[in-house]
Amino acid sequence: MKVIIDTSVWSLALRRNEPIDNEYVLELKELIKEVRAQLIGPVRQELLNGIKAKKQFNLLKKHLRSFLGPEITTEDYELAAEYFNTARSKGIRGSNTDFLICAISKRYKMPILTTDKDFINYQSILPIEFHRPRV
Repeated sequence: MKVIIDTSVWSLALRRNEPIDNEYVLELKELIKEVRAQLIGPVRQELLNGIKAKKQFNLLKKHLRSFLGPEITTEDYELAAEYFNTARSKGIRGSNTDFLICAISKRYKMPILTTDKDFINYQSILPIEFHRPRV
């Protein structure tokens, strides 16, 4: 089964001078080896945003091109907006990218690997599942 990798996990693995070998980074490495790690476009953009050095930007862009993600459709954006509105009505706030991850997770029946605690709040009202580190 494919797994959607949230920005928080990619960042732990990629945005540090020295990657942290915690359970989420180790799980990401295993998912990559198993060709199960999914990188959606908005997460790709979040990872590339703010990289000032052109050389570093181009290198990360090149490496991230190895990772594919599911196609994002109009229906995914509509479901993400519905999730946003549902969450907001319950006093739960989140980003557009987070709700898009939830929508894609639901449609493709893919769990999410994340360290972002906001997803725990989303799970209380949305039909999403998590992938937990196996280590």
